[in-house]
Amino acid sequence: MKRKIVISTLLNQVQVGIVEGRRLAEYYLERDCDERLGGNVYKGLVENVLPGMGAAFVDIGMPKNAFLFLADAVGDVKKGDTVMVQVSKEAAGTKGPRVTAKISLPGRYLVLMPAQDHTGVSRKIGDSEERLRLKEIAEEIRPPGCGLIVRTVAEGRTKAELQDDLSDLLHDWDKIMDKFRSKSSTRLLYQDYDLVHRILRDMYVTDETSVVVDCPKMQRRVQKELADLGVAEAKVDLYEGKVDLFTCLGLDKELERAGQNRVWLDCGGYLVFNQTEALLSIDVNTGKYVGSKNLQDTVLKTNLQAAAEIAHQLRLRNYGGIVIIDFIDMTDPNNREAVLEQLADSLRADKTRTNLLGFTRLGLVELTRKRTDRLLSHMMEVDCPHCKGRGRVISDAALAFRIAKEVSSLARETAEAVTVRCHPAVAGLLIGPKKSNLRALEEHTGRSVTVKGDDSLARQDYQIQSGSTD
Repeated sequence: MKRKIVISTLLNQVQVGIVEGRRLAEYYLERDCDERLGGNVYKGLVENVLPGMGAAFVDIGMPKNAFLFLADAVGDVKKGDTVMVQVSKEAAGTKGPRVTAKISLPGRYLVLMPAQDHTGVSRKIGDSEERLRLKEIAEEIRPPGCGLIVRTVAEGRTKAELQDDLSDLLHDWDKIMDKFRSKSSTRLLYQDYDLVHRILRDMYVTDETSVVVDCPKMQRRVQKELADLGVAEAKVDLYEGKVDLFTCLGLDKELERAGQNRVWLDCGGYLVFNQTEALLSIDVNTGKYVGSKNLQDTVLKTNLQAAAEIAHQLRLRNYGGIVIIDFIDMTDPNNREAVLEQLADSLRADKTRTNLLGFTRLGLVELTRKRTDRLLSHMMEVDCPHCKGRGRVISDAALAFRIAKEVSSLARETAEAVTVRCHPAVAGLLIGPKKSNLRALEEHTGRSVTVKGDDSLARQDYQIQSGSTD
């Protein structure tokens, strides 16, 4: 499939869109102020080992200690040990980063895995003869005691090209080992490349990929990066239109759609996404689609379209973990199999590992997707300061009742009048029809109460103080 890499720079950030089949398939955002840890290698100090959790906490010089599964360690790990670890998952919320002692260094065509004695070939290379050829080359050039993974972009490449890539990786590994053995207090041993380099390294395939950027400086940089990666005379288009590049290509609308809980299908059905701490649930509904033949045909067409869209949304939103899909009920086993085949086929475009488990006894489809970088929602949004990320806020009536209780408590502590400032909608409920609620509150507290509506306050904000105010 033809792929377009769209790179836009503005202020202190770079955003990259991967477009496949005229649709935004993946989205990445990197800001100068962000301290990206993923892929970095550190000299860590084991602070604590918890056998009951099968884990250790490692100080890598960050505000929060990193979490190391003992299964990802090399040999026994004890408190006070110095270990080399690589960040496999960024810190999130109250959790520190996750690290592994099984280091992997990605190159253009290969991934070097020191201390891991095996070879592998990307599952995205489907031709069996090509897989065998690349496997044999990897076995020939693999250094003793090291592992190698042949990447998708290595398809069709020569042994010499793979050997050159391996030489660069071994050079990087030697520098990492030198820093690790030194007595320097520097924790950072290796820093992964920035977003633009990683995208070009991992996703650019000659004759299958085009690149468009929106500034001359980035155009020159991308051309140089591709030349360094061995791409001769790469064409990088410069967009000079008046409208923002992402807007011009319609990618902003797709991002907005991917940020919504409800996603409409072309047939008129829709999907509902609900993210919880444990899993992601997706509900499929016929919505406006009424079909033309019979109910089972309508259900099948909706579910088939939903299966393709779900695979697309999982990749774009970068969901990871357990996914439960509630397709519309199908009585025909052949229809259920067709929907599973559509979902499996659509998931093949996703480079992130997925495991489709099929229908459960409750008629739900279960799959897992490996957790990788941040969710799209985490890149674009923060928790609402009013609802604390729950998606719901206190009702006006409940808020008015809460304010009344606080006024009552304050009245017990002061002999003065009480003044309340709140949103006009809440003030109206506190005052009530013909000031009936306000009079009842004054009778209950034995104090004069003044309620003032203030448009400058958010709906959930209010102020209560003793004494009258102007």
